[in-house]
Amino acid sequence: MEKSNPYVILSAAISIDGKLATKTGDSKLSSKNDSVRLHKLRSKVDAILVGKNTVAHDDPLLTVRHTKGKNPIRIILDSKGSLSRKSKILQTSNEVPTIIAVSKKISKSNLDKLCKFPVKVIVAGENSINVKRLLRRLSDNNIKTVLVEGGGIINWAFVKNNLFDELIVTVSPFLIGGKDSVSFVQGDGFEKISNSPNLRLKSIKRLKNHLVLSYVKV
Repeated sequence: MEKSNPYVILSAAISIDGKLATKTGDSKLSSKNDSVRLHKLRSKVDAILVGKNTVAHDDPLLTVRHTKGKNPIRIILDSKGSLSRKSKILQTSNEVPTIIAVSKKISKSNLDKLCKFPVKVIVAGENSINVKRLLRRLSDNNIKTVLVEGGGIINWAFVKNNLFDELIVTVSPFLIGGKDSVSFVQGDGFEKISNSPNLRLKSIKRLKNHLVLSYVKV
């Protein structure tokens, strides 16, 4: 029997007008209470996924803090393997299981660089990351749940291919505006509303001035 794809959760803190960050990259939208909620969620999934831009900009650890629980496997989408060897992700890869998803376009020097660290390199695409192929490979590695904390481009890759099961957004009490600020979903977008995935509101939770909305795909 063919394995099914992992259960994928898209997660983000957004402004009231649907932005992830300002045009300068300021993304401090979350609250302390919401950070605790997010880290509890991280502790319950098999893996957490982000893109190379998130790593380059925020240099995150992508571990579980503010609560008890296991660290999920970290998955970084980096088609050219350009991740800095000084990044916290690579520097702590001996402590936290880490997967770097690359394309066949990766240079030998970048591949050699990654192979010097205890990471698993998965080739999933020709010139860019093929998300469908990546999910199949993750399933082969017994990863059953993936929390996507990517930016707008990563989110669009999952949305346009209908490759997510649940969506959790924290609506924060801010208005950002601006055509150059980062939206929750970027990319080309759908031409018709009827092309959008059909979502059902699962739960609403208030965290003081923040609102956590959970949707599941119908």
